[in-house]
Amino acid sequence: MMDLSDLWKHFRLLTDLKAITEKEREFMLRFLTGEYQHREQRKIAYLLKVSGIKRVKHLEAFDWTFNPKIPRDKFMEFTSTDWLKRPCNLIIVGPAGVGKTHIATSLCHEAITKGHQTVFVSLFDLTAKLAKARNIYTLIEHYARVPVLCLDELGYAQPSKEQADFIFQIISKRTEIGTTIVTTNLMPSQWGKIFDSGTASAILDRLSMNGKFVTFDGRSYRNRKQ
Repeated sequence: MMDLSDLWKHFRLLTDLKAITEKEREFMLRFLTGEYQHREQRKIAYLLKVSGIKRVKHLEAFDWTFNPKIPRDKFMEFTSTDWLKRPCNLIIVGPAGVGKTHIATSLCHEAITKGHQTVFVSLFDLTAKLAKARNIYTLIEHYARVPVLCLDELGYAQPSKEQADFIFQIISKRTEIGTTIVTTNLMPSQWGKIFDSGTASAILDRLSMNGKFVTFDGRSYRNRKQ
């Protein structure tokens, strides 16, 4: 919570703070605190709206006990870093249904609640956007510069050679600039199934820089009632 002095600077008020009375200080503190909170709520709502997140997920709702093999400690090592301040990468590998998208979505939502612009997009949707883009370079720059980018479901779409090159450019330009999260059903050695071997190696090389690979394994959450 900011004090009155911080709020005064935040709203760039020109009146000398020392010149107002104690009663005026109390009023201004209540008023500016409410206004600040309202602005932050509107900002978060906007960032969420344009993020591409279809369903909000929370980390607290993830059932770690369902699949004991999932390396919770390795994941928590990532969340304990300053991943929103110092760009780094997280690649979550595992079969369908083990919670990769849930975890990735919860991280993106956390970034948004802290005021960071975030884009959450599946590989399928990204290839479609690249195919339809009127100005491909503007689109590449948009994805390259967003503070947090999540590329979901890598392995469930087959980009063209040109699209794969564009994706490499996005990942490459993001190096040391933004945090990139990837979810995939393919082990790194299998990325040659969706990219040619040279492009796959180049993308993995960029993601490995300040990157952590975490493998999720176990039963599908979608079958837990069976």
